[in-house]
Parts: sequence; structure tokens; C-alpha cells
Amino acid sequence: MGQITVFSGPERRRRWTEELRLQILTEAFAPGASPTAVARRHEISTGQLYTWRNKLAVGAATPPTEDGRPADFAEALVIEDRERAAPVPDAAIIVDLPRDQRMTIFPSASPALVTAVLKALR
Repeated sequence: MGQITVFSGPERRRRWTEELRLQILTEAFAPGASPTAVARRHEISTGQLYTWRNKLAVGAATPPTEDGRPADFAEALVIEDRERAAPVPDAAIIVDLPRDQRMTIFPSASPALVTAVLKALR
């Protein structure tokens, strides 16, 4: 019969509070900081740092509106026209998209809406 070794000790999976995650992320991605050194100091992998950062970015992708509620999506209408339309004179930003499509952002658009739309285009 073979020998069995039982390892006992503290739980291997660690739990991180949101405050501690934010503190580690702030430290790791500060100007001039080395994420690898910060991860090593806190005994986590660099992959964990980037996973936390990506999850934080996804949560921040939809900024709240002025009244504190999450921003809703606005309906967009894409008109497929084979000919290039002339630029709208009072447009603030015109984004040319693939397949000869164009998105126009007007000055009256709220900054939160413009931010959400441009992040969605990434």
C-alpha cells in the first residue's frame, strides 16, 4: 500500500475586500510603479491584478447620470447609404465606421452619453 501525505493549514483561497483591491490597484498602476513588483509584494499573480483592473473598468464603463442612476442606452438608427453623406454643419464629432457608416455626435449630447458611446466603439 502507498503512502498518503495530508497537507493541512490555512485555506489556500484568499478573500480580498473591495477597499484592499482598490488600494493594490492604485499602487500597482501609479505612474512609475511596477505591477510585477506590487503583485510580488502582495503575493498575488500579475494576472490577478489585470483581472481586477478589467472588472473595475467594466463596472465604470457606464457612468451614472446626474441623478445617480445608471445611464440607459439610447436608440441608434443606422442608415445604410451607398453614397457618402455630407458632414452635418453643426456636428461636434463625426466618427467614420467600417462599411461606409458614419456616427455623428452633436454638441447637445451629454458628456456621459458621449463617453459611453465611444467606449462601446472600442
